[in-house]
Amino acid sequence: MTLTKKQEGIYIDDSILDSIRSSDGLIFDCDGVLIDITKSYDLTIKKTTKLVLERFANISDSIEIDSKIIDGFKSTGGFNDEVDVTYASIISLIAAKKLGRDQKEFIFEVIKHCDSSGINSAEKYIEDLTEIEEIKNKLEYPGAHHDNPLYQIFDQLFYGPELYEKLFQRKSEFTEPPLIDNDLVIISENLITKLQTKFGPKISIVTGRGKESVRYSLRNLMEKFDLENSAFLEDESRQLAKPNPLPLTRAISGMAATNSIYVGDSMEDLIMAKKATEQGLGTIFCGIVGTSKNPQQKLELFQKNGAQLILESIDLLPKVLNLE
Repeated sequence: MTLTKKQEGIYIDDSILDSIRSSDGLIFDCDGVLIDITKSYDLTIKKTTKLVLERFANISDSIEIDSKIIDGFKSTGGFNDEVDVTYASIISLIAAKKLGRDQKEFIFEVIKHCDSSGINSAEKYIEDLTEIEEIKNKLEYPGAHHDNPLYQIFDQLFYGPELYEKLFQRKSEFTEPPLIDNDLVIISENLITKLQTKFGPKISIVTGRGKESVRYSLRNLMEKFDLENSAFLEDESRQLAKPNPLPLTRAISGMAATNSIYVGDSMEDLIMAKKATEQGLGTIFCGIVGTSKNPQQKLELFQKNGAQLILESIDLLPKVLNLE
């Protein structure tokens, strides 16, 4: 498949132009699409990994989990959940220490052997090399969200004391300001208004985040979306996590859309859209690359895996849809 660069930041398969412009449903992912999370969720991954290694494994000289590591795990198609990335980073660095391996070299070796099964593939590769039962028993991950020690630390750092207590009805052990406040909202009321001229009320969200987390960051913009036909997967069973297409197909069917666009920034999003199409609900995947620390690498990843529409930012959607 060859994508044509229409203008700066827009890459499209010309054969689907008519399908894009006749689309009648629009569904957004949240993180990396509606919101830039590089200074919120990504920073929480780094801080949580460091703290857990110190507290549970007595490792104080771990490498920093940088954007290359985070993007590496996410590019495998099995790590849409940031806490999964955190867990995989933790067990990788503990294994590197036990094996006497260079931490950075080993973590990328683990990434190379991961697939869409996510943490299961990371555990399998590592356990073929060394024993990690002790840290697995301590963290009991994934476990129940409300009482799992890894989830607790991650959520307390991300949400901060006030929001964490509101969401989970318990006190946080930390007093630092919430890292969720570092979210940078990309979507604007002006953009939503333009999109509504084409899609009307058929604009929804399917995201790995919880509903109140999205509401906290989007604030008054939240009500611009069809929330009845949206999915907030942190609030759902883990079995519904991306790339399971069920939340997306429910959103499409609920809006009575016949030809939808799903806007995402990850391999899980691309896989999910493909699966929805395989189930008879035509879904064009629109990949967003501008919020990545390496947009060119993300562009190439999407191209390699069959994305038909790639944009630098959601702000370019009106141009693609002939709305301006």
